[in-house]
Amino acid sequence: MKTLNEKLNLLKKKLDGGEKITIAIFGFGSVGCYLLDYLVSLADPQLKLVVVGRNAEKMQQDVNIIRTAATIRRQMRSEIVVEGGCDFKDVASIENTLRRIQPDFIVNSSRLYAGLKYGTISWSNLRAYGIWSPMSVLLGKNIMEAYGKADCNAISINTSYSDAVIPWLKSAGMPYFDFGSGNLNHLIPRMKFFVAEKLGIDNLNDIDITLVASHFHDVVISKEGHTEGVKLLLSIKYQGKELDINHDEVYKACGIPMPTDQKRNMMNASSNFDIIYSILSAIREKKAIKIHTPGVDGHIGGYPFIIDGTGEEVKCYFALDYTIEQMEQVNRNSIYCDGIENVVDGCLLYTDELIKKVRDRFNVVIPKKVFLSEADKIAELLINKIIKRNSI
Repeated sequence: MKTLNEKLNLLKKKLDGGEKITIAIFGFGSVGCYLLDYLVSLADPQLKLVVVGRNAEKMQQDVNIIRTAATIRRQMRSEIVVEGGCDFKDVASIENTLRRIQPDFIVNSSRLYAGLKYGTISWSNLRAYGIWSPMSVLLGKNIMEAYGKADCNAISINTSYSDAVIPWLKSAGMPYFDFGSGNLNHLIPRMKFFVAEKLGIDNLNDIDITLVASHFHDVVISKEGHTEGVKLLLSIKYQGKELDINHDEVYKACGIPMPTDQKRNMMNASSNFDIIYSILSAIREKKAIKIHTPGVDGHIGGYPFIIDGTGEEVKCYFALDYTIEQMEQVNRNSIYCDGIENVVDGCLLYTDELIKKVRDRFNVVIPKKVFLSEADKIAELLINKIIKRNSI
């Protein structure tokens, strides 16, 4: 598997040469549909957008309405292709698809158990989301196994619990996703809303926020407006200067009302879009752009990360506000609250606290250690013993 820097420079060569850039969206539920709509709205004739899944007829219906709406808006400039017949549970099927479409970007927005926000069960009962990690990893594992077999060089993005999923794949010696989407990107706009209103700032883009935390703190801050006593890393700057602003007030202000249905996936799709658009913009405009992404480079939790297109070659690196050791420690403290003690040597370790909560609340015993090779068995246990018995 090529390094991320190597992949970025392969992409730069194609962009500079005016070649088509193929973005493949694996899974075409609400996240995939929103993402396709956002990418189409760029009105970029260099983009070829491929939606990948099993049911070509269903995907074509969704593509038709997105294409029609974009044409009404006079934005329909990108090519859209429907690639049906791909079974995400079959590595060979995915490998054949990758060889056929030769993507430059892959976005995995597939879900093992569709139509349910797992957090509606886990937050009220466990105050932790990490329990679902075996479900989150399975289809992504298949995609990345096929990615390796196909010798694919696409820049890859995962949408499901990347804080633990990407490190889990990397620790098992497998090909792993370059980026995760979501989490911190859901919090930063809320912080900007508060700071802009408090200080009378008109342009939200003039506020520069750097945040380090895992999925748990996306949830607890956005729902309850506090950090559960965990010290996070947060920097808020305006015009290059650190603002003297109470961080607890900022966290509290993040608890704004939002829908709990699939409309929330607009945020996840926007996070995917932000990664893709930031990479394209950094290369085309020769800029350094900061993104926030979970699981990047196989690290546990969420991080600020720079795509730097200012030089002859594109490069990427962690933002320099904090040391990698500081960021790793904060993320380990953060994800522990989500029920994940560690990810090491292809094994995910649940916390003892989560194991006890699951036993007490659901009368289900989950193991301390889940090896990647056994994730399917634990996923089946979670679906049959918890999700099916507790979903509305």
